[in-house]
Amino acid sequence: MTYAAPGAPPVGSVNPGLAAETARLINRIGTLCWVEMRKIRHDRTELYTRAIQPALWLLIYGEVFTRVHAIPTPAGIPYLAYLAPGIMAQSALFIAIFYGIQIIWERDAGVLTKLMVTPTPRSALITGKAFASSVRSLIQGVVVIIIAALLGVSFTDNPLRLIAALAILALGSAFFSCLSMTLAGVVVARDRLMGIGQAITMPLFFSSSALYPTKIMPGWLQVISRINPLTYEVEALRGLLIGTQTTLWLDVVVLVGATVLAITCAALLLPRLANR
Repeated sequence: MTYAAPGAPPVGSVNPGLAAETARLINRIGTLCWVEMRKIRHDRTELYTRAIQPALWLLIYGEVFTRVHAIPTPAGIPYLAYLAPGIMAQSALFIAIFYGIQIIWERDAGVLTKLMVTPTPRSALITGKAFASSVRSLIQGVVVIIIAALLGVSFTDNPLRLIAALAILALGSAFFSCLSMTLAGVVVARDRLMGIGQAITMPLFFSSSALYPTKIMPGWLQVISRINPLTYEVEALRGLLIGTQTTLWLDVVVLVGATVLAITCAALLLPRLANR
């Protein structure tokens, strides 16, 4: 039998400090997600307008390229089915990449300063805001799934795979929102951040596998695609929703690693943004 040293916590017990920090982080994330939901409930206009772009991608681009068979898909999967997960990821990207503008607005309104003086760690604050931004992305993802299903796309009927796909979408959205908050900490101005966001959004999208398989890209673009987190998000979504072959554990590891790195960078730059 193993005995704990005098004054030490019992063997196998959970560190109370760690448990308290974890509970605080979860509470912060839940609170910020609830705030985001309240914003959406009071103003649904953005949800309706943001649904137009993915609908056009599926209705026009997807339908046309399904008919012309110009882009090879694995295992003879219809191109519209192949495209739908990519459009889900694209919709989440377009929402998350401009999330830093909201942080700058909160700074200008004095909200960020008030949050900074609370005992909540900066990393927990960034994490909470990152996953709060995922609320809009998840709603957008569900909209894309519904539109694609109405167009005849057959997704998995396994509820666990559907939930896992939404979790991947939330994780990808958290990464790109943290990337946006990191850029906000660097440029500290809304107009500059808007310009940078517009400059990097389409290159991120077109250098991923959202529209076409990586294997048909030029060699230099394949290299960029392999270091683009959006590619791993899209591949994970395809594997879960339509059953294409993918290394799911690698996709998850890359997304988690990229998100942790982005949270760290954004947390380090948060004081610089708050003090400008």
